[in-house]
Amino acid sequence: MPIFFFTVEQQERAIVERFGKFVRVVGPGLNRKSPFVERVAATMSLQVEQQNMEIETKTKDNVFVRVKIAIQYKVGDSDEQVKNAYYKLDDPEVQMEAYAFDVVRSHVPTQDLDAAYEDAETMAQHIKDRLSSQMDEYGYAIVKALVTNIEPGQKVKDAMDNINAARRNQEAANAQGEGDKTLRIKKAEAEKESMRLQGEGVAEQRKAITEGLKASVEQLAEAAGVEPREAMALVSLTQYMDMLREVASAARTNTILLPHSPDAVGQLQGLLRDGLLMGNLAADAATSGDGTSRPPAATG
Repeated sequence: MPIFFFTVEQQERAIVERFGKFVRVVGPGLNRKSPFVERVAATMSLQVEQQNMEIETKTKDNVFVRVKIAIQYKVGDSDEQVKNAYYKLDDPEVQMEAYAFDVVRSHVPTQDLDAAYEDAETMAQHIKDRLSSQMDEYGYAIVKALVTNIEPGQKVKDAMDNINAARRNQEAANAQGEGDKTLRIKKAEAEKESMRLQGEGVAEQRKAITEGLKASVEQLAEAAGVEPREAMALVSLTQYMDMLREVASAARTNTILLPHSPDAVGQLQGLLRDGLLMGNLAADAATSGDGTSRPPAATG
């Protein structure tokens, strides 16, 4: 009796039948079968395949979502699993889809939308465990189950985007307010420090002017051999003339109008008298040992 030979590809298994009855499973390579008696009923691939499905369900907060799932599966390596996969199950994808629907529709309705997003990995593990226990009987092994997306309706997505945008705008406004507050505080502190330094500068300036006037009066009185009150009057008149010069310079003119009425001379004499009075006060303050001023002497 002649013997027929046949080959099986790598990652495949062949089902051999004799008069319609299962005989054996053969692996890759060159194989033989009896002619007219045995036949190769089918070849089963051992490669990993993927089944994509989409399941619509409702969350606990009444949001309808579409759960997209990817299931990776393969026929088992043993001869028994190959036999069961061929003879026991006609359409494995339909069977896996039914079990996946059952898991998703018992899991998602117990959670809110946000919780369903966060718990996607747990749901995928439940699907894998359920399919593994059920499909093992039919010779199939579940390699991986993935929840690729949980997609609500377009209106729900728009509402979620609006809520997130409003929350981010509120956080940005709070951050900007805190920044403005800090800037104003720093500006106020800087102005306070600037005013303090300006005050100290004015005080030091006035102190220096006072000490300079005192030294000038003493030097002039000693050099001219006059009383300090007379020297003070001369210094006051000199300052008055310097002030007039500065006024003329600020006004950008070389002409200064002075009083020319009959009492003008009396006004200048009053100015000189006031200067003498200031000189008396300065001299008395300089010569008193107890730090108190004495009334000036009467002048004619």
